[in-house]
Amino acid sequence: MEHQPRSVSQTEQYLDKCAWQYYLQRVERVQPRPAAWSFHGTAFHSAAEAWERSSRAMRPEEVTDLFHDEYSALVNAALDREPDTDRWLAAGRYTGGEDIERRYGLGMEQTAAYVEWSQTNEPAIWTEPGTGGPALELSFMVELGGVKVRGFIDQALEEIDGKIRVRDLKTGTMKSRFQLETYAVAMRQQWGVEVELADWYLAKNGRLSRPVKVGEVSEDEIGQKFADMDAGVKRGDFPASPGFDCNFCDVSHGCIFFSPKT
Repeated sequence: MEHQPRSVSQTEQYLDKCAWQYYLQRVERVQPRPAAWSFHGTAFHSAAEAWERSSRAMRPEEVTDLFHDEYSALVNAALDREPDTDRWLAAGRYTGGEDIERRYGLGMEQTAAYVEWSQTNEPAIWTEPGTGGPALELSFMVELGGVKVRGFIDQALEEIDGKIRVRDLKTGTMKSRFQLETYAVAMRQQWGVEVELADWYLAKNGRLSRPVKVGEVSEDEIGQKFADMDAGVKRGDFPASPGFDCNFCDVSHGCIFFSPKT
């Protein structure tokens, strides 16, 4: 834990959500309760990546079959660990079992819609220097604020004017500007590429978000957040942030601060 690389998700969890959740998940290793929304996102990303890596040569049904196979495998593995779907996390009025079925249908529809959208709009995937491969799930490792930071950029794209844009694919509603800003800084540091704009592909709507300006963000500004998080973890400082969001925490069953009435 002392010297491991940090990530956007770790940093946001610690600084913006709940440092105690970070402790339970990443230090105590409390077994999280499964949530269909996580498997939905993972399977959608895998199918979209495979489609793009094929240079959009796959048949649309092959892409949705990939979603089906990965989602089913992830859900079945989780059911082996926790067969009681009433203990699964689920949003809104749905039970865990209902959410499993609902998200399967949503994911199949969203995967097909992404294929259709990309065929129509033909976003130009950037070619990663050195490897010559498409910039999909682009891996980076940089130093920000004196901290090693690693991550994966869903897509880097080359626009008509030759500029590079970074894109994150979202099946949920939570969007992170800090994530896009970190990606822009990482592109600058690791590949020497300036990124002025970034955006999200919103699977729920089948369209892009408005572009986010990321060109002026400084390495010092982004690095400070990673430094603050890293220092807090090394101090063993994990303050709890109890509230309504605790009801959607996958390690709340191991939390001394959790009450279903919060």
